Amino acid sequence: LQDIIPQPLLDQYLSMTDPARAQTVDTEIAKHCAYSLPGVALTLGRQNWHCLKDTYETLASDVQWKVRRTLAFSIHELAVILGDQLTAADLVPIFNGFLKDLDEVRIGVLKHLYDFLKLLHADKRREYLYQLQEFVVTDNSRNWRFRYELAEQLILILELYNPNDVYDYLRHIALTLCSDKVSEVRWISFKLVVAILQKFYTNNANALGLNFINELVVRFRHSSKWVGRQAFAFICQVGMFSLCFCVYIPFG
Repeated sequence: LQDIIPQPLLDQYLSMTDPARAQTVDTEIAKHCAYSLPGVALTLGRQNWHCLKDTYETLASDVQWKVRRTLAFSIHELAVILGDQLTAADLVPIFNGFLKDLDEVRIGVLKHLYDFLKLLHADKRREYLYQLQEFVVTDNSRNWRFRYELAEQLILILELYNPNDVYDYLRHIALTLCSDKVSEVRWISFKLVVAILQKFYTNNANALGLNFINELVVRFRHSSKWVGRQAFAFICQVGMFSLCFCVYIPFG
């Protein structure tokens, strides 16, 4: 029970997840419920989250992927409303489920991946380093916009991790995306590479930066394929002229 809104109105809203209503009233009723849930949660406040928790979990496991997709797109907004403790306890398990869902659902969490991860504690956030590379693989390899979105999010996510974690985990993803078959994905990935180098040097991780540059030279500058050598030129063009030319003479 709560005293923020009339209880009969809340009960009516909570009943929207009843499968019987989807069959007799509106097949899209669960999706409408999912769409408005963050607004209801904001109105009730985090102190009354217990009123919505079961309904949210029911919607998160709905057989219709459109319902789960709707929740995936708004889970970061709900995390802001609930705060870090409730997010860690109630939203993180659902977030993890969305990560393994259909691409139509995964894109929802991917588009706001940075917004969600920044709300987690550092130790919890670090657990996702192992899972970020799973976004490179999609149900449909032609879905290049998925990989494009991943590169864009990684540029933002860099600030959430230390240079060593970036080098050990995110570097590999960036290099993979730089060799993507779609030019749009490669181009945004070049920006990601530059952002990684800036991360290293602004945090005085010069050794990591030099190792990464060396890897770029070996992998792209000396590539046997013209598209690889072109990638190296584009990386320079994006914004790392001075860094590239510093190693061009010793490594070129």
